[in-house]
Formats: sequence, C-alpha cells, structure tokens
Amino acid sequence: MYRLLSPLFAALTLVLVAARPLAADNPWLEVSGATGPGQGKNVVLISGDEEYRSEEALSQLAKILATHHGFSCTVLYAIDPKTGEISPNTGNNIPGLEALAKADLMVIATRFRTLPDEQMKHIDDYLRAGKPVIGMRTATHAFNIPKDRTYAHYGNGYGGEKKDWADGFGRLVLGEKWISHHGHHGKESTRGIIAPDAKEHPILRGIADGDIWGPTDVYGVRLPLPGDSKPLVLGQVLTGMTPDSTPVDGKKNEPMMPVAWTKTYTVEGGPSGRVFTTTMGSSTDMVAEGTRRMLVNACYWATGLEDKIPEKSCVDVVGSFEPRPFGFNGAKKGMKPGAL
Repeated sequence: MYRLLSPLFAALTLVLVAARPLAADNPWLEVSGATGPGQGKNVVLISGDEEYRSEEALSQLAKILATHHGFSCTVLYAIDPKTGEISPNTGNNIPGLEALAKADLMVIATRFRTLPDEQMKHIDDYLRAGKPVIGMRTATHAFNIPKDRTYAHYGNGYGGEKKDWADGFGRLVLGEKWISHHGHHGKESTRGIIAPDAKEHPILRGIADGDIWGPTDVYGVRLPLPGDSKPLVLGQVLTGMTPDSTPVDGKKNEPMMPVAWTKTYTVEGGPSGRVFTTTMGSSTDMVAEGTRRMLVNACYWATGLEDKIPEKSCVDVVGSFEPRPFGFNGAKKGMKPGAL
C-alpha cells in the first residue's frame, strides 16, 4: 500500500507546491465563502484611492462577508504593473475587473481613477445589466476620465453631451458627486444618527444612534438627493476625533447631511439596479462595529437577501486589522495581494 500511494502523494505535493506561487501572484484577493445566507453570491470589491486606505477596508470587509456570512469575495486593487504591488497612487490600473461578469454585487471605493477603456468596459457592462452597487466614501468621485476617452461620462462633474450622465458616475449611480468637506477634515469626526423615517429599514437592523462612527469627516451633499434616494443615516459633525466628542454648534448640524442612503439607478434605459451609498467607509471608520454592521447589512439588502439579515449580524474582525491613519501617501509599501 505504501509503495502504491507514495508516488500519488509525491505527485499531489508537486501540484500543490506549483499552485501556490500562481495563487500568490494574482493581483487580487479571493476569499471563498463559508456557510451562511450569502452562500452562492459573488461580491467583487474594487479598491483604489490614495487617501482612505480602501485596500485595507475592502480586504477586511471581504473576510467578514466570507467568513461569517457565506459570500464569496474578490477584492481588486490599484496595482503598479512594474512591481505587482498594491499602489493606491497608480490611478490607471485595476486588474481583474472581468470578475464583474459573474458578480452579484459590486462594492466600489475608488477615487479619481483614470482607467483604460478595456478596464472601464467591465464596469460599464455590469451597470448596463442593472446589477446592484455599493459605493463607499470617495466612490462619489470614483473616476476622472479624460474628455477624449470612451467613458468620459463616468468622470466626476461630467458636463458633456450625455445629459443623463450629468456630473458623472457619482451623481447618476450613487446619488452625488464630490461636493465638499462639510466637517473640518481631520478635526471633526462623524457620528451616525438614524434618519427619523428609516428606523425600520433592514440595513439598520441591530444598529442604534451612535453605533456608526468614524474619524473621517462628513461630506457635503446637495439636498434633496436625486430621484428615489432615501436617507438612512445622518452625519452628526463632532467637535473632536473620538466617539464621545460633543456635536458642533451651528449650521453644520442644521440640518445634518445624509451619510448613508439607498436609491435605484438605470443606465440609458436599461434595467433598474439597487444602490447603497455611504460617504463613510475609510479603513479607520471600520474600527466601529456599527459601521461594519451597516456595510454587511447593506450587502444582504443589495443582493435581495434583506429577509435574511440577522437581528444583530456578526461583524467580528477576521484576522489582524490595524488600519493605518487616513492621509495621502500613507499606504503600506511593498504589499502584494498574495500577502493578504
């Protein structure tokens, strides 16, 4: 028996050893779903911003979704093509977007990306199919496409011939483009207050006032938000950078800006898709359990599983999660997706 099995084990060992470097060299992260209501659903999470560590936030969100809820996740990154390393300052390359063809949900947290047409086409095809979208933080200004490109209309503040695309991807799909820092950036953090008529929304199940918090500031939006947008969480601007800081006095909180809302979108007469947008979502915002729970619940809702959202969804951190402070040029150097 030993003589018969030894060659088999040797061959199997060679196959496994040969497979490891191939998996490690992929410029993306794949996390297979365990058991849970999300089993069979594929989520593609697209990072790529210079400031808010989306590469950290979406990697951890993927692990939570897969480990505790059964979603299979693929995390994409801005990659330096010369080194294969995660490089948030590389604005023109996010490999792996073809995974969107089989995705049940796209989660995007990019900032001013100038992607080539062959990469943008995967995003465009996904949206034309009316599939659900979750946008986080800088996704309101996800793209900055030159005027002579095929997908120029995705650019933040677009004002060209395609009138339906006025102000670009942010406004049409997510509900707002980049407007302003409403809170004092780096000085005034954000406390989430449930909108008065949204307390029973399934995305907010298990979440109370103050559970959602983040050191990033409230973004300004134009009120009312467009179309069928429904604010879920309002951002109370705080005087400091801790969850127990007091609210600022005056107009910044009168009224409070929405920091999370739902809506639907259509692209050029195509089918309608569900959207959840939050202007929170930096990696440091995800230290708060309530912020993580909001995002997990939103993934259930976006994929049509709102009746499966637990009374208090498990959002325990998976593995090590020590997010770096937000700020430009603060990403960890020399990291390849395989290291995650």
